[in-house]
Amino acid sequence: MSRTKKEVTIYDIAAQLDVSVATVSRALRDDPVVSVKTKKKVFDLAEKYGYQTNQFARNLRKQQTNTIGVIIPRLNSYFMAAVIAGIEQVANQAGYNLIISQSSESAERESINVRTMFNNRVDGLLVSLSYHTNNLDPFEKFAKKNIPVIFFDRTPESSTFTNIRINNVQAGYEATKHLLSKGRRRIVHVTVSSTESVYRERFRGYAQALAEYGVPLDMNLVYLGDLSLEAGADAAKFIHSLPQKADGVFVANDNCAAGCVIGLKAHGLRVPEDIAVVGFNDDPVSRIVEPNLTTVHYPGHEMGELAARSLINHLNGAADIMLTQTILLRSDLVVRESTG
Repeated sequence: MSRTKKEVTIYDIAAQLDVSVATVSRALRDDPVVSVKTKKKVFDLAEKYGYQTNQFARNLRKQQTNTIGVIIPRLNSYFMAAVIAGIEQVANQAGYNLIISQSSESAERESINVRTMFNNRVDGLLVSLSYHTNNLDPFEKFAKKNIPVIFFDRTPESSTFTNIRINNVQAGYEATKHLLSKGRRRIVHVTVSSTESVYRERFRGYAQALAEYGVPLDMNLVYLGDLSLEAGADAAKFIHSLPQKADGVFVANDNCAAGCVIGLKAHGLRVPEDIAVVGFNDDPVSRIVEPNLTTVHYPGHEMGELAARSLINHLNGAADIMLTQTILLRSDLVVRESTG
């Protein structure tokens, strides 16, 4: 019959060293009241016996867990990976841990994630919304407890929470204007059927650029998919079937744009000679697909750093993030071979 090894406590360490329990507790917290010599003895014995501090219990007493919750739509996204790297860098430097979950583009799953984060007593929450989130009620329990929430990238249109994003209307405008400046006039927009403001704003930018050039907005040239690589292939099939040929495409992300380029070429269309393509995000795939994609670059790592720093500064009392409702980061059009 196996025997469970008894877990070592600070009382055991105190008895071994013939010091008070309070002294051991202070030493493990690196309290300057305890001498360096005594601290070394405590740490050495704690390591020898594999003692683990009960950080969870200590944090509960402080009403703080030193943990930040992060909810994102998809983990398999280069942009989101860059954002998380930025968040993690700042959080680790400040002594915070992360709990990361994905909504898988489901508002219901997102709501469950929010509840889990709340029950895990995270100190604050960083969120990029799913395609279909149109209700912020799940986040209100955080507001009632004065637990800060920051939305980044995919943010609500109107909110009492802080938002960090780019100007998606401007970015969509610049992408479409670039195609128009190349003489393209029948421009397809590939996007997603979503309540999420990011994609509606990119569409608005598309429409604004067309209007500026006197090109009527034709909703028959707007293709809705899920912005996956496969949706890009489906968009290419749609473009090929149009009774009147399109000569430009603005796709709301690079993964879908790459699928679209591959699909267009498979249908015998030359990119950019027959049809020019612009993507969005500046993912690595934009530099792998042939021809390389013209796209909109915006800084994921910087967005993550800014989101984490804003949240932690608020938690530490260095700044009140609730005073700033929206923080805009810069985006830039990167011109490559797919538009000639």
